Amino acid sequence: MKEITLDTKIADLLENYDGMKEILIEINPKFKKLNNPILRRTIAKVAGIKQAAIVGGMDPLDLLNKLRKAVGQTPLESESVYEEPTIQEAPSWIEQSPCAELNANEILDNDGNPLTELNKALKNCTKGEVVTLIADFQPEPLIEAMQKAGHEVYIQKIAEDNFATYIRKLGVYN
Repeated sequence: MKEITLDTKIADLLENYDGMKEILIEINPKFKKLNNPILRRTIAKVAGIKQAAIVGGMDPLDLLNKLRKAVGQTPLESESVYEEPTIQEAPSWIEQSPCAELNANEILDNDGNPLTELNKALKNCTKGEVVTLIADFQPEPLIEAMQKAGHEVYIQKIAEDNFATYIRKLGVYN
């Protein structure tokens, strides 16, 4: 088996190691979302261990070493590779009324894909409008996908285990 690194995709772990879904859930109950088959087929293919750790509110190196230990690989001894994001001043555009509001937890509970639903919502918005996504986790893979698509993204912790992600449509959708 290949060495597990911070860039190892969650889908690769699930495919290559028997019982990995259960191991991940045991490490962090937030990973119960992996029970959603759509999430496993979509987000798990693009999310690496580092992103999954951020979603789970963990230090990426801690998650990496727990996974390595679980499969018999030697843990890495190094300083944490996770840097807390610098707190930016909230942009004024998050104050506007959103053209759509989504709840990632509800979407996942209904076996949906938050990224798919977000893309649908953005198609119905005009350039400059905002979609708000609420979740009990920081949706790191989704944030990266939106930034790569050319949108502005701002995430705000609004309560313990409750995040609001604001996506301002700037990219072009067909």
